[in-house]
Formats: sequence, structure tokens, C-alpha cells
Amino acid sequence: MAGPRIVFMPGLLCDASVFTAQVAALAPHAEIRVADFSRHNSLAAMAEAALGLFEGEVVLVGFSMGGRAALQAVRQAPDRVAALCLMDTGAGPARADEAAVRQPLVDLARREGMRALAARWLPPMLHPDREDDPTLIGPLTAMVERATPEQHARQVQALLARPDMRPALPDIRCPVLVMVGRQDRWSPLAQHEEMAAAIPRARLAIIEESGHFAPVEQPGQVSAALADWLALPRAGT
Repeated sequence: MAGPRIVFMPGLLCDASVFTAQVAALAPHAEIRVADFSRHNSLAAMAEAALGLFEGEVVLVGFSMGGRAALQAVRQAPDRVAALCLMDTGAGPARADEAAVRQPLVDLARREGMRALAARWLPPMLHPDREDDPTLIGPLTAMVERATPEQHARQVQALLARPDMRPALPDIRCPVLVMVGRQDRWSPLAQHEEMAAAIPRARLAIIEESGHFAPVEQPGQVSAALADWLALPRAGT
């Protein structure tokens, strides 16, 4: 198939379902694979796994934790990354209070299970007006329940050990799209504005009426932004 080879890189406790709309929109014009990070405990291992899904040049679309792994992939193999999308993510190291914020959720998952974790973790990740929206909470809760407490602990370990990638941002030479939900409370807009300003010729796309889970909350906006950035036809056109 002609067209770019795209690897979608999911976030914490996410699987391919988080990119369902984007894969459907872009698949007629690209080769697409979605990475599986369920067994990895480091961003470097996630990056290696994503790069291993295709030979040659790839377009990396990293959401949340996946965006941080995508930055690791650029560091590991800059000649293989043809273009990079960083979505609802960040480049800095773990915040001073981050371990203290995440550990109670790790403990909750082990003690009460993944459904209890989803009930605590998911609402603040969504647009404030949609925290109780069953069309979002239902599928996202099912996704979290497909994961395990052990997976959650491994991925949290990877996130807490992340390096500070901000000094490397000015060295990125491939085209970059920085995308964020305007109401993302975990990885806020200002953080993405700083990343876009630091990366040469980066483009910033703001997804309106969306929290952290932009590809699920506003699938049409995200798919259209990716298609425009990659110069591919929009779905339905």
C-alpha cells in the first residue's frame, strides 16, 4: 500500500481501542499498526517495540505515555522517524509529587481491582462536563478492566523513571505535530505550547472541548488534524 507507515503508541492502561476512530479514518491511505505496551516497564523498551513494528521510516503518533515513548524512539533512531505526533503528553521528568500521586492508585488496583481504579482515575482525565458521560466512561472503563494491576504498576514504574527530554527537543528535525485537548487537566495546554515552541517548525493543534483523552473524546477533530498534518484525505472526502 502506498502512503505512510504509522505506528500509534498508546498511553497508560490504553490499548488499540483508544485509536479506533483514527485508525479507521487513516487506514485507507496508510499502513497502520498499534503498539502494545502491556508488558513493558520502561519507555526505552516501549520505543524499541514501536520501532520494531515496521522496517524503515515510520510516523509515530504517541498519546500520553506513548508520546513520551515516542520521544525515546526519536532519541534511539532519529533516522527512522519520518514524522512525530505528540498528543496530550509531556517531555519533562516526573514531578516532585508524582510518585505520591500515583502510588495510591497502584495500591487501589491491587487491593480492589481495575474497575475501582477506573472509577477513581478516569473522571479527572476527561473534559469537566463529561466526567459522568456513559458514552465515554463505559468504553474507557472496559479498556482499563482489560489491563491488570501488574501492567499498571509496570507502566507507572516506566513513567516515574522517565528522563527529562526537554533539552533534546530543539534537536528534533522531523516534522512534528503537538496536539492537546484544550481542557486537558493532566497534561495542560501550556505544557504543549512550550514543547511546540522548543521543537523547530512544530505545529500546534488544539482539540476543542476535550480533556486528556482527546482521541476518544473528540475522535473526529483528532482524525482530521492527523489527516491534514500528513496531507492525507479526510475521512468521507
